[in-house]
Amino acid sequence: MLSVQGLNVSYGDSQVLWDVQLQVPPGQVVCLLGRNGVGKTTFLKTLMGILKPWAGVITFNGTSITSLSPDRRARLGIGYVPQGRDIFPDLTVLENLRLGLVARGEKPDTIPEDIFQLFPILRTMLSRKGGVLSGGQQQQLAIARALITRPALLLLDEPTEGIQPSIILDIEHVIRRLKDAGQMSILLIEQYVDFARRLADYVYVMEKGSIVLEGKLEEIPDADVKRYLAF
Repeated sequence: MLSVQGLNVSYGDSQVLWDVQLQVPPGQVVCLLGRNGVGKTTFLKTLMGILKPWAGVITFNGTSITSLSPDRRARLGIGYVPQGRDIFPDLTVLENLRLGLVARGEKPDTIPEDIFQLFPILRTMLSRKGGVLSGGQQQQLAIARALITRPALLLLDEPTEGIQPSIILDIEHVIRRLKDAGQMSILLIEQYVDFARRLADYVYVMEKGSIVLEGKLEEIPDADVKRYLAF
C-alpha cells in the first residue's frame, strides 16, 4: 500500500529525517513510535506532500507520489488527521463533515450513516461550532472528516494526545473496527506503547529522525523500546 525508501527531509540547513524506510501493507495498522521532537510529524507531513524531501521515494499503490501535491495525494486515497486536529473552529460540526464530502468530489449533502455509527456523539452536536468542542470531541470530528473521504490509507498523528481516557478508548475502538473491516491501511503515529501494542500489526521506532527499531511489538524486547521512548 505504502512504501517509503531513503527519505531525507530538511528545514533549511537543518536535516530532520535521515534515510527513513517504512512499509505499510494493505489492511494493516502500522505504528511509528517515538518521543516528541524526533521527526514523526515531519514524516507524516512529507507523506502528504506538505513538506518536500530532498532525497527518497514515496510509493502509494505501486505509483510514485513523491512529487505530487497534497490535494492529488488525497484524491488518490490518502486521508490525513494532523496533530492538533485542524478542524475549522468557526464552522459547525456538520459543516466540517461536509468538507469531507467536498474533498471526495461529492455534493455536500448527506453525511454517510456509518460515520455516526463510528462516532455517535457527533450526531448530537451537528449544529455546534467546532471551536467549542472538547479536545476529544474535536479529535473524533477530525477523524470522521478524514473517513468521509473514503481513504485507502489513513494517517493519524498522535490521536491520543491530550485526550481524556474515555475518548481514547472510543478512538481505539474505531481504529479496531476499521482494522477488522480490512478495507483500509492505517499509519498511526504514537508515543504510548500500550496503545500501539493493542492495535499495531507492526511497529517502527524513530530516534533523531532515523528508524532505529522495527518489527512486531511482541518480538522486540521491552527494554529496547523503552530506551527510545523514556522521557
